[in-house]
Amino acid sequence: MTEQDVMNRNDPQIVHSSRPASRRLHRRSALSALTSCMSGSNPLARPTMVVSSLAKSVVQEAGMFELLAAELRIAELEKALVEARDVACTDPLTGALNRRGFEKACQRELARARRRGYGFALAHIDLDDFKHLNDTLGHQAGDKALVHLVALLHNSIRPSDVLCRFGGEEFVLMLPDTTLEDAAAALSRFLGEFSAQTIPGTNSAMTFSAGVVFQEVDESFEAAIQRADAATYAAKRAGKNCVITR
Repeated sequence: MTEQDVMNRNDPQIVHSSRPASRRLHRRSALSALTSCMSGSNPLARPTMVVSSLAKSVVQEAGMFELLAAELRIAELEKALVEARDVACTDPLTGALNRRGFEKACQRELARARRRGYGFALAHIDLDDFKHLNDTLGHQAGDKALVHLVALLHNSIRPSDVLCRFGGEEFVLMLPDTTLEDAAAALSRFLGEFSAQTIPGTNSAMTFSAGVVFQEVDESFEAAIQRADAATYAAKRAGKNCVITR
């Protein structure tokens, strides 16, 4: 046998033996890397753990979204409730408190005054000749006069003062931590400002009569309002356009 024959016989063995070995090695390396990546000792345990962890995460996130949605809904309902209370206690034309809202505010202030042992001032305001304004210029002009009065008052009073449309052209103003003399002086200044301006949309100016009292801590709110109303009536009889204390 020649050397060439030996080489020809050996070549196929080398070729056939090397290819399968190479493929097995490649498959083994790939499988080894895959199993190493999936799990150290149990390749089948890792996918189950991943799915289980994912499921728990999804459930937790869904629960958080439901909780957040519920909290947002509660916040919306609370806001709607506050707005409904505000509407129920506010005069729709002027934006001042109505009698219901004002009585609640006065009861709170009266309770605070009794704890401190010192009352507060109340002023009753009544527009002069309001019926004449309605009869000559119409109810729309009367509404403008009411809105104008409240707007000027809100620009003049303190944040702690409380204004109420008591009915028709009557208003009541509560002035906490204010003496009778200081309250009367404040109302007189405001009367001068109000009477110096014309009602928006008209050429007419208006005045008001006011009665000012001091709410004593042992006096009911109703009794104090009656005294203020009597003082306003006295101002009307005195010629209107003035402030009287009682």
